[in-house]
Amino acid sequence: MSTYDTSDIRKGLKVMMDGAPYTVVEFQFIKPGKGAAFTRTKFKNLLSGAVIERNIRSGEKLESANVETKTMQYLYKEADSFVFMDTSTYDQVQIPSETIGEDALLMPEQIVVEVLFFNERAVGVTLPNFIEQKILATEPGFRGDTATGVTKPAKISTGATIAVPLFINEGDTIKIDTRTGEYLERVGRA
Repeated sequence: MSTYDTSDIRKGLKVMMDGAPYTVVEFQFIKPGKGAAFTRTKFKNLLSGAVIERNIRSGEKLESANVETKTMQYLYKEADSFVFMDTSTYDQVQIPSETIGEDALLMPEQIVVEVLFFNERAVGVTLPNFIEQKILATEPGFRGDTATGVTKPAKISTGATIAVPLFINEGDTIKIDTRTGEYLERVGRA
């Protein structure tokens, strides 16, 4: 298994610590007036989602994690798991709902995602940054109600409810940022 030096630390780096895989969320190189330089690093546990902060001294080695990312297509929901297909081998894999978490609400069928595997077990799903969805239900906007920044709830085809501006109507297609779950723009009218 390969190791990383402190100079290799960057955002997104996958390492093993305390028997679990972690990814680097944030890092900052610090050279104090006295003593050795170190890198203050925030790591996110890929299995539990917990974030820890550690100081890595210059010269310390980090063990690389046995992780692999595969491009997969979401096919359908089955009981309390989701079925994905590897786009290169056509193998299907079931991923439990707990692994996907809140992202499931913004995951339409047939979407292509990145699935992170640790020791052949799926530990995370990364959606594309933006998706386009049709509005299934929302209250109509009122003429003359032109206050800026006012939103109303709108239900999209995946089941999620998104806050949208008053001018959005049922049947419109909107663009959503999957990282924040926020409305970005209208891309099609009903």
